[in-house]
Amino acid sequence: MSAPRDQWNPTSLPSQAGRVFLVTGSNAGLGYFASEQLARAGAHVVMSGRNPNRLAAARAAIGRRVPDASVETLLLDTSNLGSVRAAAASVGGRDRLDGVLLNAGIVHPPRTREVTGDGNELVLATNVLGHFALAGALLPVLERADTPARMVWLGSLSTAMGSYDPVDPQLEENYSPWRAYVQSKVIVQALGFEADRRLRSRGFAVRSLVAHPGYSVSGRTPGIRGVNEPTRGSRFVDNLQAAVTQSKERGAWAPLRALLDPDAEGGTFWGPKGGLKGIPRVARPAALTSDPERGARLWAFCEEVTAVQWPSYRKAPRRRSGR
Repeated sequence: MSAPRDQWNPTSLPSQAGRVFLVTGSNAGLGYFASEQLARAGAHVVMSGRNPNRLAAARAAIGRRVPDASVETLLLDTSNLGSVRAAAASVGGRDRLDGVLLNAGIVHPPRTREVTGDGNELVLATNVLGHFALAGALLPVLERADTPARMVWLGSLSTAMGSYDPVDPQLEENYSPWRAYVQSKVIVQALGFEADRRLRSRGFAVRSLVAHPGYSVSGRTPGIRGVNEPTRGSRFVDNLQAAVTQSKERGAWAPLRALLDPDAEGGTFWGPKGGLKGIPRVARPAALTSDPERGARLWAFCEEVTAVQWPSYRKAPRRRSGR
């Protein structure tokens, strides 16, 4: 039986030996620490990122800190749909994949609107469209897991700060860095909840959850060569906010609980107990992101832009032994 929720210990994860997870944006920040914590728990981790040098540095760091870690690297640029297809094809040929943490993203958008080679606004492409296409392409291999696999979408507290209803997802008008970031996270959360509704309605065992890291900053995070090297000034400023911030190492706790806790249900939202920092628990998402009508509208938009439709077929419910 699984442990009661109040016994969950993020510093001592249950054994993940024999399980395989993919983490996007593994070379730094939340993605790196999620990868390290998974590896420390015995999982095999596919660390992905778009920069081969930074990815190699992150893998080497885990090797130093977790000597028996089982990790590999995978080049993946979520802003490039061609890169997403190639990475998905590589991972999709595996015997199993127990979960994917859709973490990669742009936190500090460019001052002026930029467009990718696919013709999409850069922040939308990186934070949203690449992950939508990746999750859909990985659905068959996720279904092969022994126990119901999970996809966890990385949301943000910023979704509750004002009304950023993404009626113009590509931000062809009224672009600003803040709007680009918040709208991307509104869409990510809406997709995460909509994915679980669709997967359930079509009989898939895979579950979709959403998590946010609270207010996690580099200056309160352990220094790791090639991964997290904040300046003295950055550490000073971030430590002044110690009452409301936490490290990115702890910021990874909520996404990992959503990914690993056997009691975590599909369609739920996870974050630090205190909102900004603390032990991970179920939280309440912004109403803007949990509305099924808006979720369906944004889903249709992503299908059209990425040319990826999922789940594309209905599965017969799995037969389960026992009660």
